[in-house]
Amino acid sequence: MHGVGDTVLYGSQGVCRIAGKEQRRLRGEYVDYFVLRPVYDENSTVYVPCANDKLISKMKDIMTCSQAQEMVENVVKSDPEWITDDNERKLRFQEILNSGDRLGTLMLIKSLYLHRVFQEERGRHLHQNDETMLKQAEKLVYGELALALGMTPEEVLPYIMKRVVSSTAVQNPAG
Repeated sequence: MHGVGDTVLYGSQGVCRIAGKEQRRLRGEYVDYFVLRPVYDENSTVYVPCANDKLISKMKDIMTCSQAQEMVENVVKSDPEWITDDNERKLRFQEILNSGDRLGTLMLIKSLYLHRVFQEERGRHLHQNDETMLKQAEKLVYGELALALGMTPEEVLPYIMKRVVSSTAVQNPAG
């Protein structure tokens, strides 16, 4: 169970600190809520009903530093599969984002980055839906990785890219 002061990952809000509990009136009844403050969006507040198990289950513990490092290494070593059908890709990527699957979300980011490079080589851009998914995925994963690894969200991509480059150099020393 989570308590006041804990840092959690909450649904599409990303990394949040539990700022407190409070009662709010809803349809004439008082309901207890967790008050969440997104760490990287100081102007937002999220209220989660304490009695709603489905919403409470979306409050996940932040991964540890070693879990974050292991996840990054797994993604570096993996080759994501690109879904060519736009509608199927949108549905699958939305499923991954909604599931809270951290590794799946990081693989989604890798897939979109690789496709972006492919498109740029052809003088094209990512589809708007893909750009939107990429931004949502980065918000979710980079915030948590930053916290776990003791860095800022802006430092996460360079951290991952450094591992991708060193992994490529090890696999292909002739480069």
